Amino acid sequence: MSNPRNHPHCGVCENRLVKNGETSAGRTRWRCKHCGASTTRTRTDITRKAEFTSFIDWLTSTRSRGDFATSTRTFNRHTQWCWNVAPTVSPTGEIHDQIMLDGTYFNGWCVLIAHTGEHVIDWQWCDREKNESWTALIERIPAPVVAIVDGNGPLTTTVKRLWPTTRIQRCHFHIRQGGHRHLTRRPALLANKELLAIFTTLKNVTTLDEAAAWTGEFAAWEAKWETFIKHRTRPQAGLARPAHVRPGQTWWYTHQRTRKACRLLATLISGGHIFTWLELADEGMRIAKTTNALEGGPNKAIKDFLRMHRGLPIEHARRGVDWLLYLRTEAARDPWEFVTPAAWEKKPARRVARNESGRAETTSLYGTSFSIEDGNGIQKGWGGRSR
Repeated sequence: MSNPRNHPHCGVCENRLVKNGETSAGRTRWRCKHCGASTTRTRTDITRKAEFTSFIDWLTSTRSRGDFATSTRTFNRHTQWCWNVAPTVSPTGEIHDQIMLDGTYFNGWCVLIAHTGEHVIDWQWCDREKNESWTALIERIPAPVVAIVDGNGPLTTTVKRLWPTTRIQRCHFHIRQGGHRHLTRRPALLANKELLAIFTTLKNVTTLDEAAAWTGEFAAWEAKWETFIKHRTRPQAGLARPAHVRPGQTWWYTHQRTRKACRLLATLISGGHIFTWLELADEGMRIAKTTNALEGGPNKAIKDFLRMHRGLPIEHARRGVDWLLYLRTEAARDPWEFVTPAAWEKKPARRVARNESGRAETTSLYGTSFSIEDGNGIQKGWGGRSR
């Protein structure tokens, strides 16, 4: 019958060990009476869990590595295996009232995030926002009642294709940003000043009656400046052609920026993407009119994380963002549940450099260090003496 008590055996002669005091660190020292070998016992799972806990605490805080170990190098050595552990999100199939969708960029990568306004649902890595990237994310999520978007073309197209019954709410903050992009913050033309005022007053609309008045104000502006926005310019001697004009084009619209700002509002009004939140409020549903919860939540946390942990390799930065987003999901599990023994048993791949002949070298500096033949050996005595 096996003895369940902690009676380890000697690694030399396989005899049972007995307790032999403690080390300076307070750990039990074991000794073999047969061969005299002395050792200490460790619980790998407990040690690894402590290392992984410190790793997650450091990753999600603004503290330095040295605060979690005796030195930065010690922390890096003990937690190197933790980068092998990746969190995964299991789809729940829950249908949400609203989902905010946006992408944030860093170091040539983009992470697309789906957010309910309170927690992260899922995310997708890609190189940029495009139809394939948004499709990979959106097809994993059941269609919500409303999708709140920032105006990205591929995103809107993908939402309409994969979620045909979902209504769209354009973020009011991004609408105003579009107005500033086309009209600038201090337009010179009177028509642009009046149009920018319409963009600015959008934030004050809180009821459907006010929404109807705001829409009427824009329609009145269109009627007033209809002739102005149709002004045309024709090529003349000494007149530089704008960059957007084709070589054989005989005329172009004079006020391109004004037309773009006008077309932005006209498209949103005709598509019903501005006041979706007010229309559903009458039905007792509370919908956000901006993506501020996503921008100021996960997106800001990602930027802060990259700023506080500057210098991470891109693979580590992406893994850190994965953990950052996972811990903001609704039912995030204990990170330790994702750890398996394979994570700390996996050895990092050793980079092998090759010389011009194709022979593998253990290091790229092989054969380039100082040698005694070069007269660079160890010098003894006073360095300032004359020879």
